[in-house]
Amino acid sequence: MDKKLDLQQFMDKVKAAESGQKLDLSSGEDLSIGIMNLISIEEHLFFSGGKTGKTKYYDLINEVRAMRVALLKEIIKDYGGEEWCISKHLLAASMRLMEVGTKAQKKGDTAKAYDYFQKSFHLYNLFWGLNLGLVKNKDPKTIELPKNEIPLKTSKGLFSSVSSAVGKMLDCCRE
Repeated sequence: MDKKLDLQQFMDKVKAAESGQKLDLSSGEDLSIGIMNLISIEEHLFFSGGKTGKTKYYDLINEVRAMRVALLKEIIKDYGGEEWCISKHLLAASMRLMEVGTKAQKKGDTAKAYDYFQKSFHLYNLFWGLNLGLVKNKDPKTIELPKNEIPLKTSKGLFSSVSSAVGKMLDCCRE
């Protein structure tokens, strides 16, 4: 499919969302945060096993992983291809950057914290953009905005555009 046509379809979906057709993903968003924490638990079990030499931590990884996989299948509908792995890593990276931002904020480096928070949020929104079918698995360098389109936000690329678009569509406060 033509790259410009893909992007135009994406922009059409964004415009529809901006005209009041918001998506209510509050349960999905809550689930995605839970999945982020399960990924974090897997990482902690791995490092705890390595630091202490106690294999009981490694043994628990499979249980947590099985739960994470089952829950991720509730959100990721097309889990036969690259979307699965990309989605998992988008959530993991988003969680890690959020935590690094929190640590920077605690140290009083708010500028760095806000930068990490923004990057975390962009990755999180890219996760949703990918899994809602708004973004196809493409290299951002190959996607061109149509000449008559203005980017949604002053941005440095696809992440910012997708994040802005998905952010306008998602409303985590709707019940």
